[in-house]
Amino acid sequence: MERHTSIAEQQPSQERSEPARPAAEGGPGGRRAAAQRQQMRQDLATAAMELFATQGYEETTVDQIAAAAGVARRTFFRYFRSKEEAIFPDHDDTLVRVADLLASAEPEEHPLDVVCRGIKEVLRMYASTPGVSVARYQLIRQVPALREREIAVVARYERLFTRYLLGRFDAAEETPPGWQRGGDDDSMLAEVSAAAVVAAHNHVLRRWLRAGGHGDVEAQLDHSFDVIRGTFWPTPPSGARRRGTPVAPGATSDSGSPLEAAAVSALSASPGGEVLITVARTDAPLDLVVDQIRAALAGRPAG
Repeated sequence: MERHTSIAEQQPSQERSEPARPAAEGGPGGRRAAAQRQQMRQDLATAAMELFATQGYEETTVDQIAAAAGVARRTFFRYFRSKEEAIFPDHDDTLVRVADLLASAEPEEHPLDVVCRGIKEVLRMYASTPGVSVARYQLIRQVPALREREIAVVARYERLFTRYLLGRFDAAEETPPGWQRGGDDDSMLAEVSAAAVVAAHNHVLRRWLRAGGHGDVEAQLDHSFDVIRGTFWPTPPSGARRRGTPVAPGATSDSGSPLEAAAVSALSASPGGEVLITVARTDAPLDLVVDQIRAALAGRPAG
């Protein structure tokens, strides 16, 4: 039977809405202290996972976790606020990295691309230790309290991304037609976009974990990002660019393909224009097809 424990062990404190930043490293001594802190967190998390797997989550106490890691109970609480938190030892540091990534992003970069880069940091955290991640996933599926904890952790990233996207919308010089700037459309699109990116990450991650942590999970996530971009952001805000490629409505980069140019022009067209239907052979050169479309739009014979 489990011994009576303190309130701190039984009831994890509420989730912070902002990432807790580790102490400043400031030189070799600071870096050494940060490394020791990270190692202790990992040691405690490893001990907790092993005990949960061998004797059960509910039957394991903080005292047992601390003893297995070779430290005192009070040392455990210097690193974690509850045994539930020990299951997710890396999220605080990862949240800080993601927040720094968002803050340092170039204004010209497409905001959704920035968010996708941010959530990829989370994926890499899981992918860096496949065995631990798979074991944690299996444990979380069996313990409702841990599933609730995971939901709270995921919500922190989603809120972070939503705030970032809202900030980018406020700074945008132009908005899509029909978009109520400064109204409900901004918050709606920010929340939906952030939720879509996080949901795609969770879907890909769970699929990878169910497969035992095998496969190129980053490539799978990149594919899901392409789907989200095409669904929610077919045309970037004015002046925004995909990472490494300038793109703006109605304009293209010299390095863009003819197909990309046609797609951007079509997406930026006004809703009052007429519809053009073009028929082309599947083996026709792409440049020729685009030239024929341009000629038809201009009302002149194709060359």
